[in-house]
Amino acid sequence: MPQTIKEIKQQLTQISDLNDPKLIEFSLDLRIGVQNLILQKKKKLKATILESKRLEKMLIFEKELYSQGIKFIAGIDEVGRGPLAGPVVTAAVILPENCKIPGLNDSKQIPKSKHKKIYQEILNQALSVAIGSCSPEEIDEINIYQASRKAMAEAVLKLNPFPEYLLIDALRIDINLPQISIIKGDAKSMSIAAASIVAKVTRDQIMTQYDELYPGYDFAHNAGYGTVKHMEALKVLGVTPIHRKTFSPVTELLNKPIL
Repeated sequence: MPQTIKEIKQQLTQISDLNDPKLIEFSLDLRIGVQNLILQKKKKLKATILESKRLEKMLIFEKELYSQGIKFIAGIDEVGRGPLAGPVVTAAVILPENCKIPGLNDSKQIPKSKHKKIYQEILNQALSVAIGSCSPEEIDEINIYQASRKAMAEAVLKLNPFPEYLLIDALRIDINLPQISIIKGDAKSMSIAAASIVAKVTRDQIMTQYDELYPGYDFAHNAGYGTVKHMEALKVLGVTPIHRKTFSPVTELLNKPIL
């Protein structure tokens, strides 16, 4: 007596290889219900293989350092260089050797609905995670580039264990540690991608809190970027203490003569 479709469906959950003999055996079952299950399973397995290859590619920089006996590699990234309001936030993350976190990528490439889930997985697996930041006042004083570097250094100095090597997204920082600056590193390095997500989720939480403190600017949704709603609020409600006064158009609004 042939197995029921329900029984086959249950057995398919145990298969993780496209060449599994059971999968080949089930493929010979001509029932439409079984064929649909086989198609779904193969599609899922192929997607898993592609994701594994993508993640493996994101470990190229880390694996080169592992081969040299370096274990504690910190990925560093920042979020918030472009907004008109709020701090620039950085994260430094040390992952275990050859760690792969499914779905992890540059935070801009991940649907926002998945940020917190991946963020939590990073916290669960990471050997160490640390946050740095620079306030709007500091950004206005030393410029956003220097503020980003300062916040990155702050995050690194908080790590425990202390890193042996730094992989940094597009910048170099003033810390006496070997480091590589990687353009678009959050899409090329697992460690930097992890830092990207941690920094993004952390800053979003900060801006949500500011939204309660300064209602009307929609900070919970725009994270301080110059959206239409934000710009309208600036004109009507004025500049808040968390706005970056050296950023246009905030500067122009502050310098606008009172009629």
